Amino acid sequence: MASPRYRACVDLVGARRISPMVKTRILAAVFGALLLVGAGAIAQKPERDISHARHPNLAAAQRLTQQAWERILDAQKANEWDMQGHAQKAKDLLDEANKQLKLAAEAANKNAH
Repeated sequence: MASPRYRACVDLVGARRISPMVKTRILAAVFGALLLVGAGAIAQKPERDISHARHPNLAAAQRLTQQAWERILDAQKANEWDMQGHAQKAKDLLDEANKQLKLAAEAANKNAH
């Protein structure tokens, strides 16, 4: 049988080891955090590319979608990106609204000719 001193050394060595399950959880958390940061870096605010002179109302709406997108980004930063994906979904919908506004302006341009 091992001496108490030996068992204490073994216990200390064992305490420093990280179980495979804990390693997996740590890696999953790290990769999840990297994914969120990467998604935030890739997502860019909506473009403001509608002519204010030709379509003042659509251009104003596009400006407001961009401002809303920026405020959501501020909220994400303030809440350390922990909004269960809802803020990102809102930003995605604003991106889609921005694209539809651009298509509306293009359609109006075609109808004007």
